[in-house]
Amino acid sequence: MEHSNEIHAIASAVAGVLRQERLGLQKALEMIRRAEQMSLEIQVPMAISVVDEGGNLIAFHRMDDSLLASIAVSQSKAYTAAALRCSTKDAAKMILPGEALYGLQNTHPGRFCLFGGGVPVMVNGRCIGGLGVSGGTAEQDTAVAEYAIKQET
Repeated sequence: MEHSNEIHAIASAVAGVLRQERLGLQKALEMIRRAEQMSLEIQVPMAISVVDEGGNLIAFHRMDDSLLASIAVSQSKAYTAAALRCSTKDAAKMILPGEALYGLQNTHPGRFCLFGGGVPVMVNGRCIGGLGVSGGTAEQDTAVAEYAIKQET
């Protein structure tokens, strides 16, 4: 009987993990649509990237006339937000000389991007991915990214 209880507890734990919400293509596309909507409103063409909890690209969208550099930057911002589970705007403050994460940007060359526009996608306190926006100022990118995920968190 004791083995049966242990097996049931393990099965329940596994089922709980499997039920955890994941960031899929449909939600990624919804966030991209919201980001594009705000980008159009502020008249700044942007590149928008969404990654899963492992930093793997789920969806990418480049608006007409957005900067070519914004492609890689948006993907790096999304990766950084997911990897650090915080916004790139907040992470940027932690990499300054004397701060806790000083030098972090040098540990993953080309992967971390530490200026505004990347935000983690959180559900019930758990990071399920990241969104990166690039094309405007850091403030514009941040505003668009935060608007795009506001219905996900």
